[in-house]
Amino acid sequence: MPTWSRKFAFGVAVVALTAPVLATHSWSTYHWKRTTSELTVPTGDNVDLRWDSYLNMAITDWNQSAVINSAKVAGSTNPKNCRGVSGTIQVCNAKYGQTGWLGIASISLSGGHIVQGTTKLNDTYFDTAKYNTPAWRALVMCQEIGHDYGLGHQDEDFNTDNTASCMDYTSVPEGNEHPDAHDYEQLLTIYNHMESATMTIGGNGRSAGAGFAEPGDTPAAWGRPVRFDRQGRPIVFVREEAAGKTITHVFWAIGEGPRRSR
Repeated sequence: MPTWSRKFAFGVAVVALTAPVLATHSWSTYHWKRTTSELTVPTGDNVDLRWDSYLNMAITDWNQSAVINSAKVAGSTNPKNCRGVSGTIQVCNAKYGQTGWLGIASISLSGGHIVQGTTKLNDTYFDTAKYNTPAWRALVMCQEIGHDYGLGHQDEDFNTDNTASCMDYTSVPEGNEHPDAHDYEQLLTIYNHMESATMTIGGNGRSAGAGFAEPGDTPAAWGRPVRFDRQGRPIVFVREEAAGKTITHVFWAIGEGPRRSR
């Protein structure tokens, strides 16, 4: 990571120590195993030209963290199903249909750690006038990749806009296209330790998605819902797998998505 990036990340940490304490927003305890000073999980580019600049921006933004330095690499999966590849984050776009969601992030866990991640961006919605804007594209791209690193939401009420973070559910994407200081602080907390390289799972040459099914496009494929947003919609699902489990985080379109029965 360039020196100026490290200085920026250090400054974020200092600001966090002097600013009011905000709620933590890790995505449970999910994280990759970090065996060096920086997490270098490569990000696979399976997106088309409409998304390239947003993927580049999100990778650059998340690399501002003192503990992340992920390179963009050629994609290794079919964008339509976006099957995970061990040791990587694969980012895909396609017309996934009238599913109700703008984006999903799925992480597969083995031995309690993330071993692969995927981000899917639904062009069925992003091709419409409502969502085909730079702000919406940047927000959802940034948020789904943030989930793949283990971050949760800072706020889960679409009726509010309490942060300047892409890790926020909001109906006002403008001003929420990037991570904020609290996101970088949370990453420092999540990745506050290193582990032995001999304990690393993933990135070991296994075949794409070995032991794990593709993410799927509907709640029926994601397993059981375990978390709901302020509107009562399921946003986190758990699916038991032969090799471990897959967790999926859903960014529903405004007014879409199933509601929890009362």
